[in-house]
Amino acid sequence: MSEYQYYSFRAVDRPLSSSEMKQLRNISSRAEITADSFINAYNYGDLKANPRDLMRQYFDIHVYLSNWGSAMLMLRLPKEALDAETVNAFAVDGYFEVEALSEYWLLTWSLGESEDYQDFEDEGSGWMARLAPLREEILRGDLRGLYVGWLQVAMAADTEAEMEPMALEGLNDLTAAQRALAEFLAVDPDLLTAAGVGREAREEVDTDAVDAWLDKLPPGEVRAYLRQMLAGQGVQAERTLKRRFAEWRPQAAPGSCRTVEELQQFAKQAEKVRLGREKEARSKAEVEKKRTRDAVLTILARDFPGAWKKVHEEACRSCASAYDTVCRRLVDLRDAYNLQGNSETFHREFQQFMTEHGRRKALLTRLDKAGLR
Repeated sequence: MSEYQYYSFRAVDRPLSSSEMKQLRNISSRAEITADSFINAYNYGDLKANPRDLMRQYFDIHVYLSNWGSAMLMLRLPKEALDAETVNAFAVDGYFEVEALSEYWLLTWSLGESEDYQDFEDEGSGWMARLAPLREEILRGDLRGLYVGWLQVAMAADTEAEMEPMALEGLNDLTAAQRALAEFLAVDPDLLTAAGVGREAREEVDTDAVDAWLDKLPPGEVRAYLRQMLAGQGVQAERTLKRRFAEWRPQAAPGSCRTVEELQQFAKQAEKVRLGREKEARSKAEVEKKRTRDAVLTILARDFPGAWKKVHEEACRSCASAYDTVCRRLVDLRDAYNLQGNSETFHREFQQFMTEHGRRKALLTRLDKAGLR
């Protein structure tokens, strides 16, 4: 199998300057470079730069994929978006690493080589689109993406006594980007379901509670937010307000932190439920498939003579495609006769068919494969 590596970088908070784009062009003559992105795929060779260095200097999001099962997501966020205690609570070497830059956090989710991981060659651009919203979610105070990344740890057999880093709400109803991250990092779907047990989101806060909080904001702080909005920085103002509100909002704890062992027990229960549902769905699908098939065969049974005539005509065409059609039609005829409880008539008609066409070796081979002889 040939080598495949995909590198995608995206600038969100500010576009790249002409000078920066020239610097990036010196790194790769083949890359697709725009004012907000750098994309390249390799079937041999490698990127002539350290992705971490590119993130420190130019970009806010990075997705890396390889066809031997390695995957990486990096996000660069302003320091004020997360406090050190919170972000480091989720950090685990080899899974989720945190680097403190002068003005930013550099967050890195990693999946090591995995034989069971999907082949995502030519899917790189799709992953960037699916994962990019995670950055904005975290900036608005949604920490569930950090939790999803931590679930990689919960899949390890030697970490049963470890506690989850935080008891978060809403783990039972993840966003599309958070579910994409779980898929990207090959998190066990049953474990993902288990994480949501007892972690339902609270109902939306009523407007009275919001007004009560707004009334307590210092006038100077309110003016600062309004200045941001007038300066075209409304998104930044919204992010800060939502974080401040989340800090003020009474924390109705959804429960104490759980151990990995508890999560794994929930996952086993989730697996049992999932397998039961899948079995039921398969049974329903089989019933529907049989109902549809029986309806087709019933229509066929209305004109058995006409159906046999078409089979003989196809066999006389003496070509591969015609022989394939003959086999399909004979199987249909056999099943239609069986449905009518008249299999003996089919065998008589089939013997007559063989008398006329039994010297066609290519046809005989197909009839054998179809189980008709």
